[in-house]
Amino acid sequence: MKPIQPGVAVLLLALAACDRQPPSPPAAPPAPSASAAPAAAADDGALPPPEIDQPDGDVPPAQAPASALPPELAAGDRQLARIDGYGDLRLGMSAAQARAAWGGELDGQPSAGSSCYVLRPRWAKGNRQFGLMVEDDALVRYDVRTAKETAPGGGKVGMDLAQLRALYAGRLEEQPHKYVEGAKVLRVRGESGQPGVLVFETDAAGKAVAWRVGLPPQVDYVEGCG
Repeated sequence: MKPIQPGVAVLLLALAACDRQPPSPPAAPPAPSASAAPAAAADDGALPPPEIDQPDGDVPPAQAPASALPPELAAGDRQLARIDGYGDLRLGMSAAQARAAWGGELDGQPSAGSSCYVLRPRWAKGNRQFGLMVEDDALVRYDVRTAKETAPGGGKVGMDLAQLRALYAGRLEEQPHKYVEGAKVLRVRGESGQPGVLVFETDAAGKAVAWRVGLPPQVDYVEGCG
């Protein structure tokens, strides 16, 4: 066997180098599927965003229900009854001024030949729970026959004599009722300089059944306009 010449050896090495291919790059990892995305987020410690329960279509803004109370009683915790009036009403104002200050409808007209009559709101018509007495075109008193109202000083329909005597200690004048045997009329004097007077009427058992605030002499009319 003949020895390979140096030139031939170099040529063979060059041909072998040309036939050798470079290594292929590593394959890219497969993209995660959509179902695998939340799992990956959970692995990272992040919570997925909460689902929002959104109703279909436009939703109108919520509105508070209209008050079922008449305007004169929708005053929250404000004390309406005072020794000089009620709410925006003042003893001594004219009937027209009283109607305007009341803020709602008032029923009542003087009868023929009389200057005294009672104005009542629609909700009190027929039940005598509340009334405004007008005489000679002036508001002279208001009457209450319900425990829902609080008299000046804290008295209420349903209280007994002991409670009323404690509330109005030193200012209470007691006298027998003109028509009801065993019942009483309790007259509470106003503070100095206040012309208004508070009067309670009790039944024979000593429970308050009505009260009124007004100017003398009308506040002392047991019969009202009668």
